[in-house]
Amino acid sequence: MAVKEKSKWISILFILAGLVIGGLLGNLAGNVSWLNWLAYGEEFGLNSPIVLNLNVMTITFGLIIKINIASIIGVILALLIYRKV
Repeated sequence: MAVKEKSKWISILFILAGLVIGGLLGNLAGNVSWLNWLAYGEEFGLNSPIVLNLNVMTITFGLIIKINIASIIGVILALLIYRKV
């Protein structure tokens, strides 16, 4: 029997889905008194965007990453689900 190889793109999709769903649940849990620990996290990136003016067009670069406890749990769960699938 041939062993089916899993795609790296599918694993990246699972990780991103875990980050997004976990981040959303972390933001929602911040309003609940006994779940507010899930919203604890850190934010890093460019506070003000970098603007590149080329006289014909203007390009704006900006990136902010917000990580909280719920998004970390979401990534771990996504990786566990990916292993089972």
